[in-house]
Amino acid sequence: MTNPRVFLNKKEENDILQGFPWVFDNEIAFVKAMNGDKLEQTPLADCKVKDGTLVEVYTKGGLCLGSGIINRKSKICVRLLTNKPTPQGIQFFNKEYFAALIEQALQMRLYTFSAEDSFRLIFGEADFIPGLIVERYCDISGKVFLVVQFLTLGVEVFRLPVLQALEEVCKPAGIYERSDANVRLLEGLELRNGWLSEEFDPCITIKENGVLLKVDLAGGQKTGYFLDQKMNRRIAASYAKDAKVLDTFTHTGAFGLNCFLAGAKSVLSVDISEDACKTVQANIELNNAQNVMNVRCADVFDLLKECEQQKEQFDLIILDPPAFTKSARAVEKAYGGYKEINLRAMKILKKGGILITCSCSHFFDSNMFYGMIHNAAVDAKRRVQILEKRGAGSDHPVLMGYPKSDYLKCAVLRVL
Repeated sequence: MTNPRVFLNKKEENDILQGFPWVFDNEIAFVKAMNGDKLEQTPLADCKVKDGTLVEVYTKGGLCLGSGIINRKSKICVRLLTNKPTPQGIQFFNKEYFAALIEQALQMRLYTFSAEDSFRLIFGEADFIPGLIVERYCDISGKVFLVVQFLTLGVEVFRLPVLQALEEVCKPAGIYERSDANVRLLEGLELRNGWLSEEFDPCITIKENGVLLKVDLAGGQKTGYFLDQKMNRRIAASYAKDAKVLDTFTHTGAFGLNCFLAGAKSVLSVDISEDACKTVQANIELNNAQNVMNVRCADVFDLLKECEQQKEQFDLIILDPPAFTKSARAVEKAYGGYKEINLRAMKILKKGGILITCSCSHFFDSNMFYGMIHNAAVDAKRRVQILEKRGAGSDHPVLMGYPKSDYLKCAVLRVL
């Protein structure tokens, strides 16, 4: 037996057979592994297999479900890399293996993006490299920069071949690591960030849908910029000509700037973060949008109340809040937050106005999201038509059988 074998409890394999790539610790019955020259069968808690070891996962009846890296510090004990056994051992996952996956991911993105676009290159499990996020930024000079996140032990053990493969496939001008997400702590890993190449200026300028945007790869939120909304910003712009626009939770001003470029009459972009507002102001000036677009540092909840009290109305409102819930336990509280901003936005839209409303929490699923919109409309005493149900761009593919990859909801609504 080349690799240790993890055996599941009875009937725990159904989700994995449908494509789910995780094995939780409470799904494991026992582990079979060599201890010296002796084959031992032990409960997970007593097994001597080191975290970071390649294991094969089997059903109780002996069907191999795939191979992955074990990490007993995490509730997600095994993240599957393949759906096959790997008798070659961990050396199977070499630079060539990862280069083939990265090249495959790149070519898929190039169906809908150009080489001059910025996009997510690797989306973790959805691109078959669990725990790895890679953003590919192309600045206006044509240089390619990568921002990488190694979020799990399952990919941390392959750090060197992954980086070698990224260099080979992408030939970037620089790579910056943003492995500073708290999920690493749950994996027993320390937080890391910094240069993985020669140092470069992390503040670059990219072009999205014709809009110029300053992006701070080192200091911006998460990986510097939210690339997943690119197509939804373009859709928002299609409703913006001659419109009075309210762009909330704006972050960089990207939704508002797309609307400006499409001929909006006025745009007010709002964020509670002073740093975000400084970025928005810089982007307004970069795009010569000062005569149309303004930024205000304010709590969006308070601003929506203020607009209602002052009877101010808009033609187009964009709600793109951060995730109000990052756990299943907080969904009920998040529901109230989502409903409040949507209800108040509906009340200050002109009749026939457009509301573009989003949620980026996978815990707040589509049924809950659209149910919330319906309830908000009833309470606001407005009739609502759903014009489009949208999600993330094609650089954030949804892996069938892995619902967590279907995280972004974006509804385009006509409010009557």
